Amino acid sequence: MTVLVASDLDRTLIYSAAALGLTMPDPVAPRLLCVEVHESKPLSFMTEAAAALLAELTADPAVVFVPTTTRTRKQYQRIRFPGRPAQYAICANGGQLLVDGVPDRDWRRQVAARLAEECAPLEEVHGHLLATADPAWLRKARVAEDLFAYLVVERALVPEEWVKALAEWAEGRGWTVSLQGRKIYAVPRPLTKSAAMHEVARRTGASTTLAAGDSLLDADLLLAADAAWRPGHGELADAGWTAPTVTPLATAGVLAGEEIVRAFARAVAQEGVRPGGELGTLGA
Repeated sequence: MTVLVASDLDRTLIYSAAALGLTMPDPVAPRLLCVEVHESKPLSFMTEAAAALLAELTADPAVVFVPTTTRTRKQYQRIRFPGRPAQYAICANGGQLLVDGVPDRDWRRQVAARLAEECAPLEEVHGHLLATADPAWLRKARVAEDLFAYLVVERALVPEEWVKALAEWAEGRGWTVSLQGRKIYAVPRPLTKSAAMHEVARRTGASTTLAAGDSLLDADLLLAADAAWRPGHGELADAGWTAPTVTPLATAGVLAGEEIVRAFARAVAQEGVRPGGELGTLGA
């Protein structure tokens, strides 16, 4: 039996210093492993326990570990996970499927054809973001992989009404909006992590899929998996979102990442992964 494990990265599996959520006294805080360096500075971390568990999990030949992220390929490739390198990775929210680090051209052509048929052009959406964002809280505007756009903002200054109006405007054009930390994403609705996960499952012959994620952009991934987990923080937790095959964790911050890897390992070790409540208790 082959088990595909598709996990979101930022604030699910790996955490910036600002997202660690360490609330215990310093002397008993978990030891951390830096897994990403950017511009010569440490950027993202896992607990050492989570790193060891992930290395053990990926050493199992029956496990296909698939990092699954909204990051661009360049941003993803800064990460150095412990254990066996992932043969497959999903970047740009499903727009890029990497095979041994190389973008799969056939997949990209399929994605481009569907976006052209079902969504307003990226140029229109990016232009709307620039035209309506307030310079008082806008810090950066970016286009990722020629697929979607996002803004880096001072979140406390962004009016909720503006985000709501943007979401309503985007919905009529086949796009979705997600607010994650200091970033506001505008993403074409057909651009999903779940579609790319299904493609990897097809190629590898995986009989079971497990997933984890924290944001609205991860909801489709969690719903598409046989069993999934979400941490006690993020957009999904804030909305109280769950589903029959999704286990909501109470743990938040970097310790939630460790708990998620433990849940993956337990599910893989179980003979015959079962959907729904029985499996969910393994991650609780």
